[in-house]
Amino acid sequence: MPELLKLRVHITEPWDFARQNEGREELTGWTYDQEIDELEEWEIELDAGYELHAVVHTRILVSARYVGEHLSKVLDAIVGFPVRIAHRINGEWHYAMAGMLSVRREKEEEV
Repeated sequence: MPELLKLRVHITEPWDFARQNEGREELTGWTYDQEIDELEEWEIELDAGYELHAVVHTRILVSARYVGEHLSKVLDAIVGFPVRIAHRINGEWHYAMAGMLSVRREKEEEV
């Protein structure tokens, strides 16, 4: 069975994303797409949707922001990995945002 990868996406563009989304600058979600090495884009199912131009989105598509990079580098990144972010409109993906992708770590319980 494929392994679920939990991710966090910090939105850096558009600059007013947080204003449109109650102060949230981060999205969290999960994917199985990391299991397929050939994929250059990963579809992420979000834990909670976000609003952009009066439309609520519950999934995003991410790809490496720079030519020659591969999303699998996020597995080794300490801080994050730069990505382009797309949302679906009328059945097609449209790149409209940029951000930093990182693996979501479960917080340790406080003693």
